Amino acid sequence: MITIYHNPRCSKSREALALLQQHCEHIAVIEYLKTPPTAAELAAILMKLNISARELLRSKEEEYRNLQLNNPALSEQQLINTMVEHPRLIERPIVVKGDQAAIGRPLSNISALL
Repeated sequence: MITIYHNPRCSKSREALALLQQHCEHIAVIEYLKTPPTAAELAAILMKLNISARELLRSKEEEYRNLQLNNPALSEQQLINTMVEHPRLIERPIVVKGDQAAIGRPLSNISALL
Protein backbone atom coordinates (compact mmCIF):
# COMPACT_ATOMS: atom_id res chain seq x y z
CA MET A 1 0.00 0.00 0.00
CA ILE A 2 1.24 3.43 -0.93
CA THR A 3 -0.09 6.63 0.62
CA ILE A 4 0.14 10.03 -1.00
CA TYR A 5 -0.43 13.26 0.88
CA HIS A 6 -1.99 15.10 -2.00
CA ASN A 7 -3.14 18.57 -2.96
CA PRO A 8 -5.27 18.32 -6.13
CA ARG A 9 -4.62 22.00 -6.93
CA CYS A 10 -0.85 21.40 -7.15
CA SER A 11 0.50 20.30 -10.53
CA LYS A 12 3.43 18.40 -8.96
CA SER A 13 1.05 16.56 -6.69
CA ARG A 14 -1.21 15.65 -9.61
CA GLU A 15 1.82 14.40 -11.56
CA ALA A 16 2.91 12.28 -8.61
CA LEU A 17 -0.55 10.77 -8.25
CA ALA A 18 -0.65 9.96 -11.98
CA LEU A 19 2.75 8.25 -11.72
CA LEU A 20 1.58 6.19 -8.77
CA GLN A 21 -1.61 5.21 -10.57
CA GLN A 22 0.49 3.87 -13.46
CA HIS A 23 2.57 1.65 -11.17
CA CYS A 24 0.48 0.83 -8.10
CA GLU A 25 -2.76 -0.97 -7.60
CA HIS A 26 -3.58 0.23 -4.08
CA ILE A 27 -3.10 3.91 -3.33
CA ALA A 28 -4.45 5.76 -0.32
CA VAL A 29 -4.97 9.40 -1.27
CA ILE A 30 -5.05 11.83 1.63
CA GLU A 31 -5.99 15.38 0.74
CA TYR A 32 -3.95 16.80 3.58
CA LEU A 33 -5.50 20.27 3.38
CA LYS A 34 -8.88 18.72 4.21
CA THR A 35 -7.51 16.03 6.54
CA PRO A 36 -4.19 17.19 7.99
CA PRO A 37 -1.94 14.60 9.60
CA THR A 38 -1.79 14.59 13.39
CA ALA A 39 1.39 15.73 15.09
CA ALA A 40 2.30 12.07 15.72
CA GLU A 41 1.66 11.14 12.08
CA LEU A 42 3.73 14.07 10.86
CA ALA A 43 6.58 13.17 13.22
CA ALA A 44 6.50 9.60 11.87
CA ILE A 45 6.55 10.89 8.28
CA LEU A 46 9.55 13.09 9.09
CA MET A 47 11.39 10.07 10.49
CA LYS A 48 10.66 8.12 7.29
CA LEU A 49 11.84 11.07 5.20
CA ASN A 50 14.90 11.43 7.44
CA ILE A 51 14.56 15.20 7.52
CA SER A 52 13.75 17.85 10.12
CA ALA A 53 10.43 19.61 10.40
CA ARG A 54 12.07 22.80 9.15
CA GLU A 55 13.07 21.02 5.92
CA LEU A 56 9.43 20.10 5.26
CA LEU A 57 8.20 23.69 5.58
CA ARG A 58 7.14 25.64 2.51
CA SER A 59 9.04 28.83 3.27
CA LYS A 60 7.45 30.83 0.44
CA GLU A 61 3.94 30.58 1.90
CA GLU A 62 2.45 33.71 3.45
CA GLU A 63 1.82 31.86 6.74
CA TYR A 64 5.54 31.14 6.98
CA ARG A 65 6.29 34.86 7.08
CA ASN A 66 3.26 35.78 9.21
CA LEU A 67 4.08 33.14 11.83
CA GLN A 68 7.79 34.07 11.76
CA LEU A 69 8.80 30.47 11.21
CA ASN A 70 12.32 31.50 10.20
CA ASN A 71 13.00 31.89 13.94
CA PRO A 72 15.76 29.34 14.71
CA ALA A 73 14.61 29.15 18.35
CA LEU A 74 11.45 27.25 17.35
CA SER A 75 11.62 23.62 18.39
CA GLU A 76 10.95 20.62 16.18
CA GLN A 77 7.68 20.02 18.04
CA GLN A 78 6.60 23.65 17.63
CA LEU A 79 7.20 23.43 13.88
CA ILE A 80 5.30 20.14 13.65
CA ASN A 81 2.37 21.58 15.59
CA THR A 82 2.35 24.62 13.32
CA MET A 83 2.23 22.44 10.20
CA VAL A 84 -0.69 20.49 11.68
CA GLU A 85 -2.54 23.76 12.33
CA HIS A 86 -1.51 25.24 8.95
CA PRO A 87 -1.20 22.31 6.53
CA ARG A 88 -0.49 24.60 3.57
CA LEU A 89 2.99 24.86 5.06
CA ILE A 90 3.69 21.17 4.40
CA GLU A 91 5.80 20.49 1.30
CA ARG A 92 3.99 18.35 -1.22
CA PRO A 93 3.43 15.75 -2.38
CA ILE A 94 4.63 13.23 0.18
CA VAL A 95 4.53 9.55 -0.74
CA VAL A 96 4.81 6.90 1.97
CA LYS A 97 5.38 3.18 1.50
CA GLY A 98 6.02 1.12 4.61
CA ASP A 99 8.95 2.61 6.49
CA GLN A 100 10.06 4.74 3.53
CA ALA A 101 8.86 8.11 2.28
CA ALA A 102 9.77 10.65 -0.37
CA ILE A 103 8.82 14.17 -1.30
CA GLY A 104 7.77 14.24 -4.95
CA ARG A 105 9.87 17.28 -5.84
CA PRO A 106 11.42 16.34 -8.19
CA LEU A 107 9.08 13.59 -9.31
CA SER A 108 12.01 11.19 -9.69
CA ASN A 109 12.28 11.05 -5.86
CA ILE A 110 9.22 8.80 -5.85
CA SER A 111 10.75 6.24 -8.22
CA ALA A 112 12.66 4.53 -5.42
CA LEU A 113 9.35 3.69 -3.72
CA LEU A 114 7.80 2.03 -6.77
